[in-house]
Amino acid sequence: MNLLANKLVKAFIKNKLIAPLPSLYVKNMKNAEKFRKLCESKIKKPVSGFKAAGTGIPVLKKLKEKEPFYATVYKHNVLKNKKTVKINKFTMGIELEVCYLIKKNFFDLKQKATKKNIKKFITHIAPCIEVVGYRQKKKGIKSLGDLCSDFGANVKFVIGPKKKFKNQNVKNLKTNIYNKKINQSVYGNTNTVYVDPINSLRFVLSKLQKDKIKLNKDFYVFTGSTVGVVPILGKGFYKGVIKNIGSVESRIN
Repeated sequence: MNLLANKLVKAFIKNKLIAPLPSLYVKNMKNAEKFRKLCESKIKKPVSGFKAAGTGIPVLKKLKEKEPFYATVYKHNVLKNKKTVKINKFTMGIELEVCYLIKKNFFDLKQKATKKNIKKFITHIAPCIEVVGYRQKKKGIKSLGDLCSDFGANVKFVIGPKKKFKNQNVKNLKTNIYNKKINQSVYGNTNTVYVDPINSLRFVLSKLQKDKIKLNKDFYVFTGSTVGVVPILGKGFYKGVIKNIGSVESRIN
């Protein structure tokens, strides 16, 4: 397990690919989370935040899982709006998400995180594009552990313009991600994200409390895809729009 974790960590840092992990580490979510945490413990790079994954309730039911999971997001994988992301044939696709910037004093909260009491820690809200894929030479999703064991399958995050958080409504907002050049367009809704993005945020923050994780700086939480995993059918600019929140762009190369 330690040897495989070392290989995956090296691939993650150097943007390389390795052979698929044995099913022992990906079929069962407890094993997958244990493996992910071991990998993350070996990375000394700065942390930008955390992501929720597996937030689509129909997907959870299909994979026979009760809840999503979270994974750490590192600074070197977080990009500014309109930045370029290089992909390979094992990149699964692109997602459009709501992300929040959270005050570091959240970690001083003694009560259990709730949808109500976490709002005072949110400073900004923004749209975000996440490019998802493996560090392994494999395709598709057979279990939630496939994603979890491989750093949550996060490749890059591109954050759009941030707005100050003023308790913006994030329920039932229409979303769209498209590439005009190849005439590809996919619509979605924020309600597909584990009830809604604030509930997904609560889920991540409660997991951080449970795992006794603390940071000494403000951090992002990426709440999950509003459009599912959209296949990247061509290169060029993809633009994501979340009604009332804003837009974000990334050049896929």
